[in-house]
Amino acid sequence: MAYNSIRPGQVWLDTEGKRIQAHGGSVIVVDGTYYFYGENKEKTDGENGIWHWGVRAYASKDLYNWEDKGLIIPPEPEDETSSLHPSSMMDRPHIIYNARTKKYVAWLKIMQKNGEQTETVLTADRFLGPYTKVREGLRPLNMSAGDFDLAVAPDGKAYYYFERVHSETICADLTEDYTDVTGYYSTHFPHPHPPYVREATAHFVRNYKHYLLTSGTTGYMPNPSEAAVADTWHGPYRVLGNPHPGDKTNTSFHSQISSVFKVPGKKDLYIACGDRWRPEHMDIPYESYEKLYDMLFDPEADRAEALKLAEKFPQDIRANTSIADYVWLPLRFVESCREYPQGMVFIDWKDEWRIEDYD
Repeated sequence: MAYNSIRPGQVWLDTEGKRIQAHGGSVIVVDGTYYFYGENKEKTDGENGIWHWGVRAYASKDLYNWEDKGLIIPPEPEDETSSLHPSSMMDRPHIIYNARTKKYVAWLKIMQKNGEQTETVLTADRFLGPYTKVREGLRPLNMSAGDFDLAVAPDGKAYYYFERVHSETICADLTEDYTDVTGYYSTHFPHPHPPYVREATAHFVRNYKHYLLTSGTTGYMPNPSEAAVADTWHGPYRVLGNPHPGDKTNTSFHSQISSVFKVPGKKDLYIACGDRWRPEHMDIPYESYEKLYDMLFDPEADRAEALKLAEKFPQDIRANTSIADYVWLPLRFVESCREYPQGMVFIDWKDEWRIEDYD
């Protein structure tokens, strides 16, 4: 079927009629073509030990209809020691282009079996590959590095925003070739433990302001997002609050944002691209989530009682994520005013929306 709109939370098929498999994904524009890429979960049923089957990419001219371009970073099923082995917990691939080296640089988060999180870095001459590993087992700044985002400034300097597991958010400068960190970094949002620790960092720039959208740390159980803003790449970042108004469940509309994409040619259209990892749990009453998050994110609440309540909710990482859906929604901005002295960014629910409806 052909699409002429975006329908958040509904099953999204490619031009061959198959589920799109680009989870924890991002959108990049190359020579006038949109590419949507992310974790290929087609074989991940929650039972067979397969966490991923490489990184898959799709091409589109309209952001609605996506042609499968195949695996741009394939798995390595024959090498159990490889960070690309299907059992390896590879998450949130991000790819940026280095205009100086003329290389596409991909970073992949790898969760080791011992809980430590490292990075695998690859490069390619073309966006669709082939990609070659240049670093494996990288511990940026000698830290266990979790969910992240990459961003490139107009002058070509690049930045790496990541969750230091499980304590704070780091913004680190990348080397000139974008394959490592320089050693210069700043720290943000220190928290004592999950669920307060911020993860799933998505960075974007609007009107010379730097925004970060993050989630709390609750596994596959969705939670309230948080927006922050700064005047520079390294901050300091000022927390604005939850960008999802009217979301009674406090679950970011049952999703987790993976990236924010500015649509070229549009004056002010930014899309928050997110995953609904466990669509089969949409039937949990919103009152239950509301009570849970009131306790989990209240520093004055009895933590033991909050964790006991959380045990009743489905959050096992062994999940059938091959059926995960996408929640893509436009951002709405409020300029500085009495109610929001530092401005605000909102994400409103829409059952269906069109790119063409935005200037």
